Order: sequence, then C-alpha cells, then structure tokens
Amino acid sequence: MSEQERPTLLLIDGLSMAFRAFFGLPVENFATSTGVPTNAVYGFTTMLATLMREHQPTHVAVAFDLPGGTFRTERLPSYKGTRDVTPPEFEPQVPLIREMLDAMGIAAVDKERFEADDLLATYARLGREAGMDVLVVSGDRDTIQLVTGEVTLLYPRKGVSDLVRFTPEAVHEKYGVEPGQYPDLAALVGETSDNLPGVPGVGPKTAAKWIGVYGGLTGVLDAADDVPGKAGESLRGHLDQVRLNRELNHLLTDLEVPLDLDALRYGGADAAAIRQVCDALQFRTLRDRLLPLATGDSTTGAPDEPDEIDVVVDGAADAVVALAGPVTVHVEGRTGADADAWALGVAQGERAWGIDLASLDPAREAALKAWLEDAAVAKTLHAAKDAWHALAARGIGLAGVVGDTQIAAFLVNADQRGFDLDSVLQRYLGVSLAAGAGGNELDLGLDASAAQSAGSTAAHVLRLAAELDAEVERRGMGDLYRDVEIPLVAVLSAMEHAGIAIDRDALDERAAAARSRADTAAEAAYAAIDGEQVNLGSPKQLQEVLFERLGMPKTKKIKTGYSTDASSLADLQAKSPHPFLEALLAHRDASKLAQIIETLAKEVRADGRIHTTFSQVVASTGRLSSKDPNLQNIPIRTEEGHRIREAFVVGAGYETLLTADYSQIEMRIMAHLSGDDGLIEAFKAGEDLHRFVGARVFGVEPEDVSPEMRSKVKAMSYGLAYGLSSFGLARQLSLPVGEAQALMDDYFARFGGVRDYLRTVVERARDVGYTETILGRRRYIPDLTSTNRQRRDIAERVALNAPIQGSAADLIKKAMLGVDRALAEQGLASRQLLQVHDELVVEVAHGERDAVEAILVEQMHGAGDLSVPLDVHVGEGSNWRTAGH
Repeated sequence: MSEQERPTLLLIDGLSMAFRAFFGLPVENFATSTGVPTNAVYGFTTMLATLMREHQPTHVAVAFDLPGGTFRTERLPSYKGTRDVTPPEFEPQVPLIREMLDAMGIAAVDKERFEADDLLATYARLGREAGMDVLVVSGDRDTIQLVTGEVTLLYPRKGVSDLVRFTPEAVHEKYGVEPGQYPDLAALVGETSDNLPGVPGVGPKTAAKWIGVYGGLTGVLDAADDVPGKAGESLRGHLDQVRLNRELNHLLTDLEVPLDLDALRYGGADAAAIRQVCDALQFRTLRDRLLPLATGDSTTGAPDEPDEIDVVVDGAADAVVALAGPVTVHVEGRTGADADAWALGVAQGERAWGIDLASLDPAREAALKAWLEDAAVAKTLHAAKDAWHALAARGIGLAGVVGDTQIAAFLVNADQRGFDLDSVLQRYLGVSLAAGAGGNELDLGLDASAAQSAGSTAAHVLRLAAELDAEVERRGMGDLYRDVEIPLVAVLSAMEHAGIAIDRDALDERAAAARSRADTAAEAAYAAIDGEQVNLGSPKQLQEVLFERLGMPKTKKIKTGYSTDASSLADLQAKSPHPFLEALLAHRDASKLAQIIETLAKEVRADGRIHTTFSQVVASTGRLSSKDPNLQNIPIRTEEGHRIREAFVVGAGYETLLTADYSQIEMRIMAHLSGDDGLIEAFKAGEDLHRFVGARVFGVEPEDVSPEMRSKVKAMSYGLAYGLSSFGLARQLSLPVGEAQALMDDYFARFGGVRDYLRTVVERARDVGYTETILGRRRYIPDLTSTNRQRRDIAERVALNAPIQGSAADLIKKAMLGVDRALAEQGLASRQLLQVHDELVVEVAHGERDAVEAILVEQMHGAGDLSVPLDVHVGEGSNWRTAGH
C-alpha cells in the first residue's frame, strides 16, 4: 500500500453491506459443493476488494452489530422491531465474512450495547481530527449525519456495486438540509426501518422547510405553537415522538473504541489465509483478485475488467477464419429454430473478435461458415445447443464443439439453480452481463455494438472455461464430460431440429374426448351434492363441500384449512368413498389430460411437427428433461394417456417408427451396484424378476407367486431404490405398517446385498459428501449432515436414488451416442427423434428397418458393462403408441 500525503480511513458497516450483498446476488446461485450459501460473502468481499483497489486506504475497519439489545432498545424495546426475520441462509455467512476479513488483514470491530453506526461515527470523528480523509460505506441513512468536508458517505443505490457519493453538497441537494441536520429531518419524517414513526402528514420537503425557517429541530419544537395549518396541528400532537426519534437517531461519536486508529493501519493480507478461505468457499477467481493485497500492492493483480477487454471488430471475420483453435465462441441474438443469429464473438488467448453476421459479404460469410463447420477447430461455448439452432437459422452448421461451460457448471454442482450464462459468470467470475446486477458489471455503454458485446462475452466464456474445466477434472468427471455430455449436444440438437410428426386430427379428437369426460364428471359431481354447481377448481369451495357439508374426515392441515390436493383426496376416497369425491377426481384427471393435449397442440409448428427442447442441465440426476412441450409429462399408466401417443406419427418420406427401451433398468443397476447374488442370478437366468423375488420373500415356488404377491414385491423393489420407508410401503400397498415392515425384513433377509448396499451408499455419501454413478457422475448432497431431521431424511433418500437414476441416465446417453454414430457409419437416413424416460424413438427411412433395429439392440446392450445383461425391447408402428410395447 503506497503511503499517501493525506491518509485515508475506510469504514464499512459490516452487516448493512452484507445484507445488501445477500439480496443483490441470488442465494441459489452461490453455494459451495457441500451446500454452504456464499452469496453474501462473495458480494461483500468483491465490493471490499474494489474499494481497496480504487481508494487505496491506509486504514480500514469493518464495524459489526452484535446479537442482543443496545442502549436504544433499552430505551425503546420496539426500536427496529418491524424488520423482517433474518433469512436462514444469511446467518451462517457472517462468521465467514469475518474470517475473510481476518485473512485480508482488515480489522473487524464491535461493541456490546452499541450499534455499528456508533463505532463508525466515533472512528469518523477520530479520523477527521487526525487529518485523514474518511470514507464511510453504509446502507443506513443515519450515517448521512457523519458527512463533512473530510467525511464522504458511499451509500448503496443497488446491490453493493453501485455506490453513491454523499458529500455535504450532495446531501443538501437531495434533502434540502445540511448533513448535521439530517437527524432533525428524520426525527420529523420518521424512519420505517427503525420502527420510528414520524409526524403524520409531514414529508421530507415540509420537514426541510421547517428546519430552514426555524434553524433546526430545536427551533421547530420551540415554535411548535406557531407552525400553521394541519401539519402544525399534527406536529403539536406528536412532539414526544419527535423528541424520542431525535434521541435515538443521533449517532454517538465519543465511544471508547476497541482498537485505536494505529491498529486500523492496513498492512496487507495473509496470502496463506486468503488461499485457505477462498479455497474452502470455492472462490478461485476471487482468490486471484485478493492475493495481490498480500503484497501490499492493491493496484495490481486484478483481472481485466469486462469493459477493458479489447474486442477487434474491423477485419474480425478475416482474422477468425485463420484461427486453428482452440477458441471460445458466443452467438449474440435470439435462439431457437426461428431465430436470426446476428453477431458472433470469438476469443483465443488474450484476444477477442466480434463479427456482425448481418453485414458480411457473401465470400466472408462462406469462409466463416466453413470455419464454424470445421470439426478440426476446437470450440467451447456456453449453451452450445442454443448456438447450434441460432446458426442453423442462417444455414450455418456448428462442429468441433469440445466444451460447454453450461454443462460443465452443471456437472460441478447439479443441485445449484441458474445455469444461464449470467448466473454462471456471476458465480465463478463475479461478472454480470446485466449492469447493476452485482459483481463486476459488463457495461459496454449505449454505443456498444452487438459485435463488441459478442466478442466481450466470448472472452469471458474463455476465462470461465478455464475455471470450470479444471473443476470438472478435479471432481473426477472429465471423461463423462468429454466422452458423453459434450458429444450429446450435437445429437440433441439434431433431434430437436428434426422434431416428430403430429396427426393434428387425432390430437384434436383426444382433446375433445378429454373435455367431454371432464364435463361428464363435473355433472356427476354436481348431482352428488343435489345439483349445486360449485367451482371444482376452488380449494375453498371444495373444503366447504367435503368437510362441512358432507362431513368427511379432515385431510392434512394447511394454512387455508385442509388440503384438497390430489394425493390427499385420493387417500380420502380410499378411506371414505363418496360419489362426489369419485367424480371430482375423475374431473381433475380428465381436465389435466385435456390441458396436456391442448399444450401439445399449441406447439405444433408450420412443418406439422413438434420440436421439443431437451436439456442436460435441469434434472440433478443427469436425466434429460423436456420442455416446450414437456413430452415426459404425457401419462403412460392410463389408457387415455397412451392414446395421446397415437397422434405422434411417422413423417412423410419415412417408413415407420421404432421404439427401444430398457427393461427394468433401475433394478438391473441395483443388482450391479449391490452385487447381490440373488438379484444377479435372477437376471442372468432371464426369469421374471418380481416372481423370482416374490418366491424368495414369501418362501414359495415361483409358480405359486400370486399376482398380489408379485405386485407387493415389485412395489417394494422399486421403492427401495427411492428410499421407501415401511410407512410409505404400507401406504402404497394399503397394509398395516407392521406388515409392511415385516415384508421389508423378509426381503432383506433374502437379499442381504441390497440391504448392505443401501446402508453403505448413504454412509459413504455422508463421509465424502457425494454419491457417484457407474460412469463417475457425482451428486453432492450437503444435507446428509444437516441437523434438521426432515432435510437429512430427504437427503438420505436422494443418496439412495442418485446412483441408480444417474447411472440409468448415463447409460441411455451412451446408447444415444452409439446409435447416432452407427447410423452415420452405415450411411443410413434414419434418425433419432425422442428420448423419453428409458425409451428411444427412431424415425426409420424406407428399407432400413432391420438395420436400425440391429443398431438399437447392439448399442443399447453395449452401453454399459454390468454384471447383469441389459435387456432391450424394440417395437414398431406407424405411431408412437403402436410402436410401444
């Protein structure tokens, strides 16, 4: 830290600014792999690092409020009593902030019975008297009173990155009073955040006018009888409140401080401590920003600020097509099949280029197209599939994708939320694409072109890729990332682009049938209550009918009465059948089905096909998700649900649809992971698994296993993989809990390997913090060590299920890659269209049916090297339903 002619004292209100950071950055986007929330720590530390770099203070202190009361609450117990309850995710971060301050070599101060503001006020006075320039950083308006010629207040306007400078002139301009008179103004107007009511009908302008006329609050109170109008009458009725407000909002400047000014002198950070704290909080980029503070030189070592990135626009296209890779690419513009990609950013090393696609001449566009389609040029993007579609809209392909920072961020911690580029940049680089969102702001100004923006963003993706690639490797998922997830991007892009053909008449017919059944069920419901037409979608009206008029047993208690959700009403109907309830449930099922069908109909595009969007970064297990429309939402356990699939048909120019799915994939993975000899024997023998298990559990010959026995062991076998308890099994099978527990005990007595696996998988996950699939996909589960029993129970069920569901996800993805590769190698025109649950749907070109079936069976069989065979069922038909099996 270079010594300045006039020392600078930086004073920060710790909790005030930490709260601002907490609410300025989404808590769900900032957490360690063990689930510790870090948004407040990150935002606060980023702000502090920026302040240190910009102002180079010679002395620094962060003041904190302590738990418990102060002399103000002793005087007025309701002081600050209306403030919201502190979010539970905030409290654990306060000790982490203090730990970070300690590592940075910055003093943290507090004092029993006094607020942080009083310490700031006292230190501001001491600094001023010592000939220092003082900077006070606080979100508490009471600190406005500290402003003088030597004391400047930095007040947060948004988050903690946008700080407004309050000088005496700025205070007077905004409030019409001198800084020292601000407490007079606040006494009259009141302070909601402190639970100090003001004089009714008196706003800041009136209060400032009175203070100016009467020379301050004392003059106003002395002349209260002379103040005219309703405002004066209101003042006279609240004199005691005004005096109390003024007493409480006055900051003390004469405290005995815990550390003297010399102890606040900044001597630099502790490099080892910075590394330790930042590594524990997984602040790798922020760590690099803080380490230069250990040398005492806060002006160096900060990463390039976003708006300092040199983006080449002139001649960019010619430069880019000469790059051999690796590069990062960013497409600026809308995405989707109908989009117009209008700018391209490319970054490599220390350089970035931005290209306006709309302004390219034909020769350069052709050259750029060839470069983007060159598989030899290694490219990394964020959300590469979106870029694929955006470029495809201009007739440009995208090949050579070797990385996707969205997928990498998901692999690092699949249970976090927000994998859009802005969220991931905030989380790992402290960069925001939206000005004012916190962290470093990518503010290119109003004159920035789309090309400049795209180039700058590509440069940030380059930094992001370096950070995330290392983290994926560190977590042992490099092979999964490179060999499965990244190659799958191109496969899914092609599937989304192809879509699946729809028989619109069949879809409309199913919608009309569902609506008709819903109407019939509604009429039956009304008839069951003497023809009264209640709103079947209103929980309040249903509560009145069910629990008051019909006197049915109460369901679970909720805030608005008693639950009328689907599971509660299904339980109620099972225990206390009633015609109204039966009709209500039928109405709900039919209405939901009609809504699903109508949603599907809206998504049919001009080509007569539905183009769903698959995502690799939604389901924490690693399963693919589907949206716009969600094809996984189509019911498959009812006849009507199956009939919806009749509307999904083979398209023009193709011969048929083939579907292929894994049989009992979860149980086969369970057998492999548990190593249970009994389950492995059943699968290798090709026997009916549930009949085999039933024979062992009930002690009978396989041929003597009744349908009821088989149903029970099937429910239990699958349920165990989801952490099913004896209570849950009893509820599912309508058995007494004791009988369900006995059934589970008998099961585990015969299949000890399953019992041991289920126990050890949770214990190991609790020890290491994560579960792992066959291919090494990790799921971090911090709540396994939670002190909250409910959260811990949920985490244990997740730990049981994650390796099985995750392994199933990995296997079907490997199969899709194998199918795509084999179709290309054999020069076949058939194409994959859908992947839903464990099923693949392929549109088969004329004359290719046998070859495609062979590919499906071979690739799905070979997707995993398990101790039990993978059984694949293949079906054929002109529509999705008839192709099913």
